[in-house]
Amino acid sequence: MKKFLDENFLLQNKTAQQLYHDFAKLQPIIDYHNHLPPDQIAHDIRFENLTQVWLYGDHYKWRAMRTNGINEKYCTGNATDYEKFEKWAATVPYTMRNPLYHWTHLELQRYFGIDKILNAGTAKAIYDDASAKLQTAGYSVRNLLRKMNVKVLCTTDDPTDSLEHHQKIKADGFEIKILPAYRPDKAMNVDDVAGFNAYVDKVQQVSDISVSSYDDYLKALKKRHDFFATMGCSVSDHGLEQVYAEDYTDAEIKNIFDKIRGGTALSYAENLKFKSAMLIEFAKWDHEKGWVQQYHLGALRNNNARMLKQLGADTGWDSIGDFSQARSLAKFLNKLDETNQLAKTILYNLNPADNELMATMIGNFNDGSVAGKIQFGSAWWFLDQKDGMIKQINALSNMGLLSKFVGMLTDSRSFMSYPRHEYFRRILCNLFGEEIENGELPNDIAQVGKLIEDICYKNANSYFKF
Repeated sequence: MKKFLDENFLLQNKTAQQLYHDFAKLQPIIDYHNHLPPDQIAHDIRFENLTQVWLYGDHYKWRAMRTNGINEKYCTGNATDYEKFEKWAATVPYTMRNPLYHWTHLELQRYFGIDKILNAGTAKAIYDDASAKLQTAGYSVRNLLRKMNVKVLCTTDDPTDSLEHHQKIKADGFEIKILPAYRPDKAMNVDDVAGFNAYVDKVQQVSDISVSSYDDYLKALKKRHDFFATMGCSVSDHGLEQVYAEDYTDAEIKNIFDKIRGGTALSYAENLKFKSAMLIEFAKWDHEKGWVQQYHLGALRNNNARMLKQLGADTGWDSIGDFSQARSLAKFLNKLDETNQLAKTILYNLNPADNELMATMIGNFNDGSVAGKIQFGSAWWFLDQKDGMIKQINALSNMGLLSKFVGMLTDSRSFMSYPRHEYFRRILCNLFGEEIENGELPNDIAQVGKLIEDICYKNANSYFKF
């Protein structure tokens, strides 16, 4: 019987072990999409305890705790940090076969050298040990990133963000590149009239451009796009239920903008046309600057109205949606491709039923100008687990070129999440190891090892050109 989480965790044969230890393990990390707070990096903070670095803002853990019957007081409420940790520790044994069980123990090992299994009985010793280390200089957030061999990290930032924290990080000369990513979801969200108008007012303020028309609005947002570029940004990101690709005229969009600025709600058709127009404009700007654009598609968000009102968004009340993706996505990409304005693009799906759809969609627009120009992104959110990763890798392998894949990202709000890259790399190496030992692939370790290195780091390094 194998020991839990030993050095060959998830590596089921000698070839897989060689591929991981000799090739994958050595590669640095490019984390091209996450939700880490740049202010904490700018000020190189130290967390006071394990709860602060582990449980604050982690809706994955909150969902598990709620499912285990833990009161909200211990998730997002006013319980003490240790009380919250106790409830999480008591929940961990019940997370077996959920990726949280693996991630939890990988993180304890990789950051703190703690090999104990977390449960109610070991909670106090683990909490005290890890918390004492977190209070030392070696466990500041910048050193946590160094410990994981991170080379580049892209945060997620609204167009109205000042990026002052990125400026400080750059001025400090921090050797790890901390770069912003342009996330303009609010700029096109016309579902809420008052919310959208408040956002336009904010854009007007930060851009110092008076917005009295749709053209003014585009000018102001483009100015912010240009500012992000001066701060080293070369990546955009969009979190959408689906890509919008309705037909529209410029006159229609100008009238729609005037209508909502006048305080009138849009019709369903007007809503879709406005979002379609904004997506096209953002995509053209990205292409103009040579950026990479990312589309995270398929989340059904904020399903629990009562808890949304109580706690706000991003607190664990989202799920997989069953939106139709193919036709509008193809239409959108084609419209940009027709005028040679299609930037390098990464597509992520949240519904696993769309794996093959995405794996074949990218082939429609890979035109030979750039290796892997259009990417099927890493398994995302609810799919970011062993089974989900394997299915994404297999779909891409079967219908595209896995060899040109830009690999893993954390998509996380926690500085403790970097072992997820290791998790992905072990799964990847095991898939290749099994097929080599089964005679399905040649026993050419040098060639396969190079491919592993490419997927883990070198493809992303070449693709993003940070």
